[in-house]
Amino acid sequence: MKEFFLKWYQYNAWANRRVISCIKQQSVSDEKILTVMSHLVSANFIWLNRIKDLPKSKYELWHKYDVSSLTKMVEEADALWMEFLNTTDNFDRVLKYRNYVGDYFETNVEQIMIHLVNHGSYHRGQVAMLLRERGFEPVNTDYITYDRVLSGQLKD
Repeated sequence: MKEFFLKWYQYNAWANRRVISCIKQQSVSDEKILTVMSHLVSANFIWLNRIKDLPKSKYELWHKYDVSSLTKMVEEADALWMEFLNTTDNFDRVLKYRNYVGDYFETNVEQIMIHLVNHGSYHRGQVAMLLRERGFEPVNTDYITYDRVLSGQLKD
């Protein structure tokens, strides 16, 4: 399972960086786009802090961060997740936690980790739609595209 999660989170990092690069290159400052992207990135910190039993993340779940902050946040989140993945061998355990509104849950960490990347894909799709609606060109972040880049079939 560890190899799966390493590749899964490398993909997530690649996709998030592509979206941030796309937003930067087109000088996107749209509030809704930045808010959705901020939510996506903030969730990476919130979940990792829960999993590692750390204090609540300093990043708010629904706050609009600027592109410069988002760039740093993506890099930090990617590094923290890769460190966690590289230093952890078993993710099959139950996490007991309260969500951001205080509701209590017990969830397997593996399921949370799958959810988090899926959550990112969902919101990157929203960002792509919003970019297109506002006259910008979104970037492809499909997993198969990532795999093709990795295998050398496509250039990044």
